[in-house]
Amino acid sequence: MTPTTDLHKLSATDVVRLLKERLVTPLQLVEAAAHRIQASDPGINAVPIRCFDQARAKAARWEDSAHKSRPGYLYGLPILVKDLTAVKGLPFTLGSRIYKDNIAATNDPLVDVLEDSGAIVLGKTNTPEFGAGANTFNDVFGKTCNPWDTNLTSGGSSGGSAAALAAGQVWLATGTDLGGSLRIPASFCGVVGLRPSVGRVPQNFYGEASSVGELGVHSVSGPLARNVPDLALFLDAMAHHHPSDPLSRQPPEVSFSEAIQPGKWPLPSRVAWSPNLGIAPVDPEVATICEQAAGWFASMGAELVHDCPELHDAVDIFQVLRAAVMAADPAGGAHMRDPGRSLLKPELIWQYEKGFSQTPEEVARAKHAHKHYVQRVLDFMTRFDLLCCPCVMVAPFDVDIR
Repeated sequence: MTPTTDLHKLSATDVVRLLKERLVTPLQLVEAAAHRIQASDPGINAVPIRCFDQARAKAARWEDSAHKSRPGYLYGLPILVKDLTAVKGLPFTLGSRIYKDNIAATNDPLVDVLEDSGAIVLGKTNTPEFGAGANTFNDVFGKTCNPWDTNLTSGGSSGGSAAALAAGQVWLATGTDLGGSLRIPASFCGVVGLRPSVGRVPQNFYGEASSVGELGVHSVSGPLARNVPDLALFLDAMAHHHPSDPLSRQPPEVSFSEAIQPGKWPLPSRVAWSPNLGIAPVDPEVATICEQAAGWFASMGAELVHDCPELHDAVDIFQVLRAAVMAADPAGGAHMRDPGRSLLKPELIWQYEKGFSQTPEEVARAKHAHKHYVQRVLDFMTRFDLLCCPCVMVAPFDVDIR
């Protein structure tokens, strides 16, 4: 039996097995995680919102739910939730002074699904204001530092969740992702993040207009974990239909935990590798590390080809459509009027102003270009099983760089 003081060192899959076999209790795990957060968080500031007593109460009266037979059931495992996701009764600030006193009246659909899947929410993790940015800082809770070097950033916008995992504070944590917010922090903190396909994980689109899908720009919720089996377990816990999200799907026929087992699927036979996708400067150290990783496929017999889709207009398309999404947000106009505007960080003001200044013709052209962009990628992927590229352009940078 693992001492309770060492439980934070175990993987999520191992801890869930201990819970299932009743070799450890949810309350012991809540206490272990709470102790680890209290000991390590002063140096990194990953978990500014905590509900330890609420979690203790839930763990003390824990009974497995009717859903315990489904893949991904967590048996009372404590988790953390990013502060872009509502948890009923907890602060829901979105990292903004505009919402610093806001308390969530209801759960996000993702939280409903995770609680049905046997999770216990232990607290909420830090995020940049409205999730905008690849460095996690805000004027409500301050900056989140990288546990490997507290002078460096943990990335963004799910930097609080990634830092918490890297510090061993919990076993699993949620994040969100529009343009890298699950993947960048995972890369910077040495954990694993996955942006799921749209609809795979249920969520709310806080304030975003119904035209978001039409614009082709989707933010998604998804999992962060310390390793791939833990990530698959967490995605199984998340991947369920919720009636309030019409895009959400039923779980796949083959669970993600089963799908990653060796021999379940054939290895890819043709893999494309690109250090920069033809559009971005990449630090040589990052490119070298990633090329070595991609070389594993060649060592396993795959054909590794230096190639990528034609993406020359990708950045312009994204900038226009992301700004249009923000302008379409019904709350956007209110945010840009005082006193809201005076509380926003300058980067968000710039983004809103760009969205409001764009013409319908500019947005329509970007949407049309996006369709061609998608088709080029689809055509490219008919020739390859995988496209490998770096997640980030640089190594973690100074945490005080905006």
